[in-house]
Amino acid sequence: MSGDTSLSGLVLEGIDEVEDYVWENEGEGSLPWDQLSHVFDLVQTGNQALGEQQFVEAINCYSRANNIKPGDPVILGNRSYAHIRFSQFLKHRPASVSECQPLNGLDLTIHAELALKDAEKRVNLRSDSVHSYILKANALILLEKYDLARDVILSGLQVDPFSNPLRASLQNLEKMPLRPSSMGRKNHGKPERTDDFDCTLCLKLLYEPVTTPCGHSFCRSCLFQSMDRSNKCPLCRTVLFISPRTCTINVTMNNIIQKNFSEEYTERKAEHDSLTNFGVDLIPLFVMDVVIPCQKIPLHIFEPRYRLMVRRIMEGNRRMGMVISDPTRGSIADYACEVEITECEPLPDGCFYIEVESRRRFHILQSWDQDGYRVAEVEWICDNQPAQPEELQQLTNDAADYALLWLRTVKEAAGQDRRRLERLLNVESMMPRPLDPERFSFWLATLSNKTPLERLDLLHLTDTRERITGGLIFLRAAEQGCRVQ
Repeated sequence: MSGDTSLSGLVLEGIDEVEDYVWENEGEGSLPWDQLSHVFDLVQTGNQALGEQQFVEAINCYSRANNIKPGDPVILGNRSYAHIRFSQFLKHRPASVSECQPLNGLDLTIHAELALKDAEKRVNLRSDSVHSYILKANALILLEKYDLARDVILSGLQVDPFSNPLRASLQNLEKMPLRPSSMGRKNHGKPERTDDFDCTLCLKLLYEPVTTPCGHSFCRSCLFQSMDRSNKCPLCRTVLFISPRTCTINVTMNNIIQKNFSEEYTERKAEHDSLTNFGVDLIPLFVMDVVIPCQKIPLHIFEPRYRLMVRRIMEGNRRMGMVISDPTRGSIADYACEVEITECEPLPDGCFYIEVESRRRFHILQSWDQDGYRVAEVEWICDNQPAQPEELQQLTNDAADYALLWLRTVKEAAGQDRRRLERLLNVESMMPRPLDPERFSFWLATLSNKTPLERLDLLHLTDTRERITGGLIFLRAAEQGCRVQ
């Protein structure tokens, strides 16, 4: 019996007092002034009686007020609270007192059922009110329906995830020991899995839930994928002024989902990770131009498909492939280069300003569409090993010295041409150490204004010496003022 007492004695947070009646008499259900005044007096009298623990008098006053103005949420809420208080009073009244001073009227279970009935009506009328859910949860606890009470609190947290009374109520309920009726159930006291915990966009369990200012919850990735096409809430069409950088995950709801639906949450996490971590030999593709290693490029990402891709990349390894569409093949080129996003600035309109640095080249084995953009399976390409590595290293060292001298001369010649000077400084900042001849050979090629097809040929080339030699030919020709064909 001690366990029953501890559970039945549980009182949730947030219903310490009744609501005062507000003078509102507009729209449907409006009353003549004298009737409205009478309703106000009845509610005030009921509130006073309830404060003095005159439960029968309070319930009668609220019922008379409800007869005059049925369906009023304040009256229903106060009467529900009165039934709850009366039921709790009866439950904790010592048997010795009852024997000496017997009470007439309804038993505690009937009062709890009447409280639940009024609370359900109030939830339907004010589904956005935390108070409605707390009343309903209290009535369910009095009826020893603890699992349903917990579900109601979780539903209330979807309305207001930051409600301290609801959070405290959930903690109080979870501290109570499981009852025998709950222990035999398959879910062991966990809430029933309903579509209340589903994202209305992907129709799956919410993953990294985000609650909008208008009160709706979506998967973080689903919401911003929808906002790539419109900056309005997908449900109520309210304009949203949020961005991935400033919008935070609803921690309370995420913890509830993770704790109570752990297996499904693990599946959703694996599904999400597969979209952000592509694997060693899989890479998303940005189809635009040919880049070669050791380049730094600014990009403005405005297409919805690429905005989605960038968000996923930023949650993963921050890398993608840049490839050109090959008109001779009727598809994308078969060689491309990996780039890493070094800077990413989300813009107010949902676009991104990013800066990328090219890393290593690859050969595309196959590619396919995923959510509007391309993903490819690739093999990484390296130059052939030189027959005489010492000679190649010496050539690289000499080429590095010559390139620095050439850059100094060209920067002096640029004078006040800020755009050209900025480009030269950008190229110089990407210069690798000569100890890596292959990477240095690509940097040397960035000093010349090669066409996309010429850069594509460099990606195919696997001879480091040939690439360095070609770069030196251009520098010497440029120094002499000659035009290289």
